[in-house]
Amino acid sequence: METTLTRQEDGQLVHLVGTGHEAALAEVYRRHGGPVFGLAKRLLRDPDLATDIVQEVMLRLWKNPEKFDADRGSLRSFLLSQTHGRSVDLIRSESARRIREERDARLAVQAGLSLEEEVWEMALADHVRDAMSELDAGERKAIELAYFGGYTYREVAKLLDTPEGTIKSRIRSGLQRLNGLLAKSGLAPIS
Repeated sequence: METTLTRQEDGQLVHLVGTGHEAALAEVYRRHGGPVFGLAKRLLRDPDLATDIVQEVMLRLWKNPEKFDADRGSLRSFLLSQTHGRSVDLIRSESARRIREERDARLAVQAGLSLEEEVWEMALADHVRDAMSELDAGERKAIELAYFGGYTYREVAKLLDTPEGTIKSRIRSGLQRLNGLLAKSGLAPIS
């Protein structure tokens, strides 16, 4: 059967791939894997990534052989087009990731936080979270919406279906209790 596959045209091989014929896919790889790898390697400049792209392109052919149309061009052109598109996607993705990482690193430097400061801020956040859990539900929800959610008193009142004056009282009394709880923990009061 394998010698018969070597004589098959590409279109016939793709048809066999569509029926789940693994040896037909192996023949497609034998014929076109080298050029596909070469293009991916030239674009990505990384043999490991190029190998991944070859596998992905061949897997796409295996899963969706109907996407190849022999009337529109050769199988090699189809596979190279798939390789080019996937390689460019990967390059863009990697470039965007690098830009994000560089921006995050720049922001961290601009913020000027040392490791000690970051640890202190995390510990402070834990203390605030613990103190918040000791407030009654009405105070806690009003403070969460106003301070962490960024809502105004009026918006908090609407969200909680409670009079605005009650919301202001809950926030004021909640903040006073929160200051006392944080002071017990040895932290400065909230302004």
